[in-house]
Amino acid sequence: MNLFERLGNGWTITKSSFSILKKNKQLLIFPVLSGIAIVLIVASIVVALLASKDWQAENLSFQNDSTNYIFVFLFYLVNYFVVVFFNVALIHCTKLYLEGNQPTVSAGLKYSLTRIGAIFSWAMFAATVGTILRIIEENAGWLGKIIAGLLGIVWGVATFFVVPIVAYENLGPIDAFKRSGSLMKQKWGESLSATFSMGLIQFIALLLIAAICVPIAMYIDPFIGIGLGVILACVLFAMISAAQTIFTGLVYMNVTGSVEEHFNQQLIDGLFEKKASKWG
Repeated sequence: MNLFERLGNGWTITKSSFSILKKNKQLLIFPVLSGIAIVLIVASIVVALLASKDWQAENLSFQNDSTNYIFVFLFYLVNYFVVVFFNVALIHCTKLYLEGNQPTVSAGLKYSLTRIGAIFSWAMFAATVGTILRIIEENAGWLGKIIAGLLGIVWGVATFFVVPIVAYENLGPIDAFKRSGSLMKQKWGESLSATFSMGLIQFIALLLIAAICVPIAMYIDPFIGIGLGVILACVLFAMISAAQTIFTGLVYMNVTGSVEEHFNQQLIDGLFEKKASKWG
């Protein structure tokens, strides 16, 4: 399968992802819950810190670099745990839908709770990597920034399929990372197309939001225009996030031979070329 076929397949699966989301609008609640949970957890930590410093924000600075990095690690840990927890729930709801069952928010959350150990292990590993990259970036000058940036890109690409792996495979975090990288080698074209497609859709949608809200802010009421813009942007980001997670689940499920009922059969016949591997 050549590059252009892979890119075309990626675009087709992207459209399928939005189609599934359109038919199951309740799935949008997962990225919304994820965002709310992160804000509440981080806010509670900040409030606790402020309270310990007599509510004086200027007293929050830490002289010890190790203390700074402990808080960086904790922030990454919370972020990764929350995001992966709700994305696992969304992936499982996608699987339920493809199996012909009714996906519900409660079913997704219950499944994530059964995988909470694996989710936490991955969050610990990812937070450690993120903290190391932060240390390199801040302590190795301009070269460190370049190295950390490049490693960050590699990390993002290599972990593309981590969520469904954490959801359905009994692997430790290092093996999950290796497994994700292996899948990415097989489906890099589709993943690249999805990333570009999602970015393009988001860019065009943001332009449309600006075209609607800026005139309202300028000629009617700035608070109404800004408020409407924020609401529409939040809805857009939730849609893109959910569609991206669904896409990842669709590719993973087909690579691993899972359910295919809701794909166009003609697309299935030539879309995913199976490659022999120890994973079957």
